[in-house]
Amino acid sequence: MRVPVLAACVLTTMSLLTSPASAGHEPRATIRYTEHGVPHIVARSFDGLGYGYGFAAAKDNICELANGYLTLSAERSRFLGPDGQGNDALSGARSNLASDLHFQRLNDSGVVEQLLAQPSPQGPLPEVRKLVAGYVDGYNKYLSQGVTDPACRGAAWLRPIRDLDVYRHFYAVAGVAGQGALADALVNSQPSAAAEAPADAAKIAAAADAALGTGDLGSNGIAIGAESTAHGSSVLLGNPHYPWQGGRRFWQSQLTIPGRFDASGASLLGFPLIQIGHTANAAWTHTVATARTVGLYEVPLSPDDRTTYLVDGKPEKMTSTTVRVKVKQPDGSLADVSRQLYSTRYGPVLTSFFGTPVPWTTKSAYALRDANATNLRGLNTWFQLDQAQDTRQVVRALSSTLGAPWVNTMATDRAGNAIYADIQAVPHVTDELVNQCSTPLGRNLFPASGFSILDGSRSACGWGSDPDAVQPGLLGPGKLPLTQRRDYALNANDSPWLANAKAPITGYPRIVGDIGTTRSARTREALLSVDGKVFTTDSMKQLLFGDRSRMAELAAADAAKLCDLGPECAALATWDHRYTLDSRGSLLFQRFVLKLPANPWKVAFDPKDPVNTPNTLDTANPLVRKAFSDAVAELTAAKLPLDAKLADGQAVTRNGERIPIHGAPHALGVLNVVTPLWDPAKGNAEIVHGSSFVQVVGFGRDRCPDTSTLLTYSQSTDATSPYFSDQTKEFSQGAWVRGRFCERDILSSPALRVVRLR
Repeated sequence: MRVPVLAACVLTTMSLLTSPASAGHEPRATIRYTEHGVPHIVARSFDGLGYGYGFAAAKDNICELANGYLTLSAERSRFLGPDGQGNDALSGARSNLASDLHFQRLNDSGVVEQLLAQPSPQGPLPEVRKLVAGYVDGYNKYLSQGVTDPACRGAAWLRPIRDLDVYRHFYAVAGVAGQGALADALVNSQPSAAAEAPADAAKIAAAADAALGTGDLGSNGIAIGAESTAHGSSVLLGNPHYPWQGGRRFWQSQLTIPGRFDASGASLLGFPLIQIGHTANAAWTHTVATARTVGLYEVPLSPDDRTTYLVDGKPEKMTSTTVRVKVKQPDGSLADVSRQLYSTRYGPVLTSFFGTPVPWTTKSAYALRDANATNLRGLNTWFQLDQAQDTRQVVRALSSTLGAPWVNTMATDRAGNAIYADIQAVPHVTDELVNQCSTPLGRNLFPASGFSILDGSRSACGWGSDPDAVQPGLLGPGKLPLTQRRDYALNANDSPWLANAKAPITGYPRIVGDIGTTRSARTREALLSVDGKVFTTDSMKQLLFGDRSRMAELAAADAAKLCDLGPECAALATWDHRYTLDSRGSLLFQRFVLKLPANPWKVAFDPKDPVNTPNTLDTANPLVRKAFSDAVAELTAAKLPLDAKLADGQAVTRNGERIPIHGAPHALGVLNVVTPLWDPAKGNAEIVHGSSFVQVVGFGRDRCPDTSTLLTYSQSTDATSPYFSDQTKEFSQGAWVRGRFCERDILSSPALRVVRLR
């Protein structure tokens, strides 16, 4: 009798959960490791699935995870002292003390506990609660066996965790682009001693862009539909650009409950779900969006009391909170440090906005409102995405939860559909509300940046609501950008406008993003590489690791004319405009572009030709000429020839081994972004950010998805692990790891190793 493929897979997988030798002692979870330590976790229940995930994730990354839980408990100063650097994976706090004050304030508020007390969609789904409970058990089980990673072995802050720690972790990540990014400003907010004016709108907009890492903490997502694939189905590229160090790392896995749940891909460390990945019939990825998830309110103050403000002419007292944390002293003893902090009906008071002053004067103060301040819903979002079998279900998961924080979504399915969606938690701040309620500063800031400053003296200026939104204060999915295509949809961190060059998206509120403005060189490279082309999974992989630079196509020939240093400069003129390891001239051009002024072009941007403009390097501009001479001087000081291969000047070192890295920074317009750290003595000596978990997923005639992946910095942060740098070496060579989703692929892995957890 012929057994259907799906049924055969279920039967094979179920057999792993029991065996004659273990009858009556069924494992709670089974982990099947394939190449490069990728775990395929199988269980009968969501509790068991979380258990396997928690154990395996802790085994690879216990020190990084524990460091995060220390941060969330607001005890960095207690164990590490107040002056050390905060954990930038969870907030923008620059010191341990600021970090602790920020998280202690959140913990004292009980906001996460209040959300947990609610049913879904505001609180977690029952299945998500089981996943989290299992994860905690798995993490604690590994911890109880003894930590071997020398980076934290024996540390006093290694300790078991609770379910609440996991929820606090997600809550912090959801707010990391809002209240988390502004942690320093929130915990240091005090009335100004003297009259002080706020910064102008241009300075605030520039500071916000710099702080939020515009173009850096980004990604590429390319969804190719049936009309643009060789096999008439779909191909998806997921290429998030994320930090290579710290807790905001991805970790790869497959999560399977036979016959019920099966998703493969990666998630940020500590979340027992798949956040970028695929099921049997659908695939999705995310990019950092331009939508502004926070806004300010300016509130007028009572002339007699700087902690009383007026709304509709009536006084309201600010809420005062005393936040206390334990701080390690130089002699090892502990002392309390306290801070009096204030909040309004809109949110907490702050006195700087991304490093620019918004002072608390005798006349007014500023308060922050964050669309993700009540967001645990994202756990439900990804739980539903992990079960999606087509793009309609992807859209439904996003729309019914509005839980995806600060990201766009690209998705494909087996039927050949491709979508772009910016359906996430966005403040209900329409252009009409801004016109009616902006302060004078806000009227200048909002058009330039999308950040609102509204009049807090009028209750009518509160954020609005939509009937299709999961809660008041958020834009409903009907007001958010969505395009469904059969050719392609993509995003490279610009606004939604040109997700498809043939069908621009318009009509969305300014808070979501701009329309008709210059696109980055990387967006232009993506559009030129995709529009009108036909793809397979192999050609998509070649596109990403081909490392072609759009800036080089636009400016390298003109830049070469600036070079008068002899035969070494010929490399720039003959360079192939790629950032592969053997590219000569690429390093010189990289340093040059990173020093260019904001507008180095002769031909200005034309909204009627956004893919091809601006262009033509203005070599007569003295700032352009200086950028080139400075780049030459930098390479000379680093003892690198001007025609050095990229491999000679761009690498990381792991356990004493130098590993060259291909790719280039965002400004170069290379899809495969890597952000190097320049060492004046030897060139690019470390990668701090860039391509992280990469996936190419194709659906065709085979019932198994055609998948290739790579985790550029590897699975483990433990330097003694065999999975500490193995995939980094694969990345160096432009290689990929075969995705193993179906049973036949997993069981045929030459590296297959099975661990049963009880």
